[in-house]
Amino acid sequence: MLVSKYEATLYDEGSIKTTGVHVKTIQKWNREGKIKCVRTVGGKRRVPESKIKRILGIHEKRKIVGYARVSPRTQKDDLGRQIELIKNCTKERGWEIEILKDIGSGLKEDRRSFQKLLKMVMNKEVSKVIVAYSDRLTRFGFKILEEFFRSYGTEIVVINHMEKSPQEELVEDLITIISHFAGKLYSMRSHKYKKVVEGAKSNRHYLG
Repeated sequence: MLVSKYEATLYDEGSIKTTGVHVKTIQKWNREGKIKCVRTVGGKRRVPESKIKRILGIHEKRKIVGYARVSPRTQKDDLGRQIELIKNCTKERGWEIEILKDIGSGLKEDRRSFQKLLKMVMNKEVSKVIVAYSDRLTRFGFKILEEFFRSYGTEIVVINHMEKSPQEELVEDLITIISHFAGKLYSMRSHKYKKVVEGAKSNRHYLG
């Protein structure tokens, strides 16, 4: 039996804290075949939290969240198209949905709605996150983010697997990368930093 990718609670005092069920009760259920514990490489036992809650008759209703993002403000029309695509997808499946949206680079982790989404996922409030394209959530590291969401029982549903990155947005991301590394090389207040960043911005038409 594989340990659930979606969520697993340690078979120890943590089980009491998260579900209110004593370890001895879990051991009894395991012996009776009501649940099945699995051992980790380190020898610890794990049991899916959802299985414990099922026995307790606890049914949690999680939200389905649609997330849309564009980088430059000039792409607001595309933001609307992403939202429409998400709504159509969920309507076909009969899902109720909450929409979160951001205007900002996929390289920036402090996007307001993205941060809200992360908190919702970590609070186990979300069952699915629907996006038009995978790079709407993050420009890099999508697989890591996908595994992170899975660990909290959240699935990412990508409607279109072909990346859609308008040229203008890619240029904005490239300037962000240049600014980031220039800040690492030079102080952000230094003349060299300002020169590098201003040079990238003034030559954006060559970058695109």
